Amino acid sequence: MVILAIETSCDDTCAALIKANCKKRPSFEILSNIVSSQVKLHAKYGGVYPSLAKREHQRNLPKVLAKALANGKNPKIDLIAVTVGPGLEPCLWQGVNFAKELARKLKLPIVPVNHIEAHNFANLITRPGLVEGFSTGRPGLVIRFPAICLVVSGGHTQLILMKGFGDYKILGETRDDAAGECFDKTARILGLGYPGGPAIAKQAVQPCRKDIPAEYRGRTSIKLPRPMIYQKNYDFSFSGLKTAVLYDFKSRPPKVRTSKEYIQKMATEIQQAIIDVLIHKTLKAAKNLKAKTIILGGGVAANEELRKQFKSNVKCQVSNVKFLVPPKNLCTDNAAMTAVTGYFHFLKKKTPKENLRFPTGQGWKKIKADANLRIENSL
Repeated sequence: MVILAIETSCDDTCAALIKANCKKRPSFEILSNIVSSQVKLHAKYGGVYPSLAKREHQRNLPKVLAKALANGKNPKIDLIAVTVGPGLEPCLWQGVNFAKELARKLKLPIVPVNHIEAHNFANLITRPGLVEGFSTGRPGLVIRFPAICLVVSGGHTQLILMKGFGDYKILGETRDDAAGECFDKTARILGLGYPGGPAIAKQAVQPCRKDIPAEYRGRTSIKLPRPMIYQKNYDFSFSGLKTAVLYDFKSRPPKVRTSKEYIQKMATEIQQAIIDVLIHKTLKAAKNLKAKTIILGGGVAANEELRKQFKSNVKCQVSNVKFLVPPKNLCTDNAAMTAVTGYFHFLKKKTPKENLRFPTGQGWKKIKADANLRIENSL
């Protein structure tokens, strides 16, 4: 089966063609996976400007689709999958309407996909294997339940209990800024540009430059808070960390806060503070709920230091727990993960195939964008 997927939840216009093989032991071949980024366009705003992103999606979707089809050598398409939420609603509607029109023209079934769920299932794209519940009792399962999923990006930071395919419970989420948003805002304070995550990470791995004037040496230590790290709940809060960075930055003499040494030290501490909170909360949930799998996903999961420390801590602190994180290029928004998630929903046949098909069924009429779609309401 070949799945065409469309993803426009934020500022990346994405289309992918995925070939799914074998229902009992699913494996996937990426025929094409096209991402048109708007990063340069939004950089001057220090973040995504929704109305501008919507306009660019409208312009880019036909081009991205044409490139995906060409790179995939124009295969026969069997199914269309589209991201319907959560995300920026003006952006989501561009993808939803585009995909529905394609389904109408091609008379193909169309499956709505939850963006957060897709980040979790990005782990299955390059790992042929089984999902418990599709082939229970067989060896070689990629995901064993219960699983703890941490989805961390510019717009979301959620800790999710996955009891089975489509059976989710949000354990905790950010009460204010998402982790990726904190990276963006603190990078802006330091003058490092957008997107903030890669900019902070780049500074954090640089050999420390000793360029702070001699009269200020010995007074440049930095220690940031780890918000909510020891609270009993699984929620997150990163606005206080951002504020702490701002106060520290403003308290320093101009010669200090503009020095390479200070910026590198601050970037390292920002990154570590975020990593500490994410790992601590996730492992606490894994221990308390006796998880068999820990899944990391979302754009921030591309951070090399986060990946390295997560892997090390899982190995040391929890036994017999599988840790999954996608390749870096599949952590950020892409349509390949949308295709794979749509395929699994199609196999489950939650909605009869003919009710998803144009023009005979009516199920497609219910497919709409929802900026605040919750994973518990996964379609």
